[in-house]
Amino acid sequence: MTDRFVVALAQLNPTVGDIAGNAQMVRDARAQAAQAGADLLLLPELFLSGYQPEDLVLKPFFLDKLEEATAALAAETAGGGPDVLLTTPWRGEAPGKLAYNAVLLLSGGRIVTERYKYDLPNYGVFDEKRVFQSGSLPGPMNIRGVRIGVPICEDIWTPDVIECLEESGAEILLVPNGSPYDDAKEDVRLQLVMERVTESGLPLAYLNQVGGQDELVYDGASFVVNADFSLAIQMPAYESCMSIATFERSDTGWKCLPGDQTAPPERLESIYRAMVLGLRDYVQKNGFPGVVLGMSGGIDSALSAAVAVDALGPDAVHCVMMPSPYTSQDSLDDAAAACALLGTRLDQVNIGPAMDAFQQMLTPLFGNTESGVTEENIQSRSRGVTLMAISNKLGAMVLTTGNKSEMSTGYATLYGDMCGGFSVLKDIYKTDVFALCEWRNKGLSSGNDTLLKGPRGPVMPQRIITKPPSAELKPDQQDADTLPPYDQLDDILHCLIEKEMSVPEIAQRGHAPELVQRVWRMLDLAEYKRRQAPPGVKITARSFGRERRYPITNSFRKIL
Repeated sequence: MTDRFVVALAQLNPTVGDIAGNAQMVRDARAQAAQAGADLLLLPELFLSGYQPEDLVLKPFFLDKLEEATAALAAETAGGGPDVLLTTPWRGEAPGKLAYNAVLLLSGGRIVTERYKYDLPNYGVFDEKRVFQSGSLPGPMNIRGVRIGVPICEDIWTPDVIECLEESGAEILLVPNGSPYDDAKEDVRLQLVMERVTESGLPLAYLNQVGGQDELVYDGASFVVNADFSLAIQMPAYESCMSIATFERSDTGWKCLPGDQTAPPERLESIYRAMVLGLRDYVQKNGFPGVVLGMSGGIDSALSAAVAVDALGPDAVHCVMMPSPYTSQDSLDDAAAACALLGTRLDQVNIGPAMDAFQQMLTPLFGNTESGVTEENIQSRSRGVTLMAISNKLGAMVLTTGNKSEMSTGYATLYGDMCGGFSVLKDIYKTDVFALCEWRNKGLSSGNDTLLKGPRGPVMPQRIITKPPSAELKPDQQDADTLPPYDQLDDILHCLIEKEMSVPEIAQRGHAPELVQRVWRMLDLAEYKRRQAPPGVKITARSFGRERRYPITNSFRKIL
């Protein structure tokens, strides 16, 4: 029996499918843990495969490779050093069936024991019941004389698994997680852990993954809570790191000694860093040399460019101004000023000749019909073709710049400003776009912030933030000509999307029922556009895509 147990909490950033690369990260982390005198290395959920692996785990060949890598890692524990709690998809004793979401104890050159995730989430961004089978209620593992409970992520969202572990004699709870970020998740996690600690009377280490995976961002921010509810360790958000949790036994049980303490960022900074990390990992893990985006002189493209520079550095960001006869001199000047502040390349491609060519091509069909939305969309699509041509020729990924308010209402053009490979604003309402620009333009509080690669000071001229938004597709156009004021629009959209509230319920918040009905109609009619939109960073509690699956053919909107 020991009275001291040291756990290395490895908050790391794996890549889905890169089994060899992820295995090397395990080796490097184990070496670091050994230098720190750790008894055990804990890794985030499904680390060896990367999380979420989705249908990769249905491919037997993929599982074969995971088993080969696991066997090699297990063999390396024969020579002493920390044991490893390796998280991976695992067929276990049921070959031919769905794999388990598993944690394996590697010690003494072999796989000593296995535990399987019991509570498989099947909501929001999760679809685990389709690709994994559920394990039985787990008991604790005996690791160097200490009974360790290892519930996996969702297993702590309900009381059952923790209750079973506590009744089976668990002394410490170590929880590997793959918990995606949203802007309300931090408080939810801590409250949840406090509930499980209250019920069990056991200390709990919550280890979360960090990094971007398609639409999802894992923000890290791992922590350890003792049985007396003291916060022993708080790890940083949005960065890979390791903390050492030293547990000591007393007459009242195990307690983690005070360790690293990094205060979590405030809401706007957290959202911004989530966008940065999501874009950085999407670009780098998919092998793009950088991004190219349309720089209009407006607030959405300015914020997108700032995020891109902070994520990738100015040399990997190519901005293109594509003026038309309706582009104002203010927009030209503002785009140039923003790019100068960011240090990015700015080129100009006039789309006037493309507009003239389309007019000449289509006049025999259109005749003398009045100019309108069709011609406006041609401008947007001319810009989209231009950006995609630059991407095809030079290799950079097109970064889309539309926000959630526009995506919700269909205030965007298919194959025009919606084209591209990724969007950082897809889940950001317009009111938050303004707030984020104000926050970032104040400058970075830390001069040695190596995670953000852009300028320490302002990233755009203030006029971009203060001038009325406009698509500039016709003379004197403003967003307010088509959309309600953004403070009203975003509140209604939040009620419709995140809250699923009815028209009468939303009207009780002070909105005209006719306006709510109009916004609801726009939201539903734009579903076909969103099905064709690029992926983007999940920020809110309910993003478009797998979290919100509405039919395109849908007549329910006719009901008040």
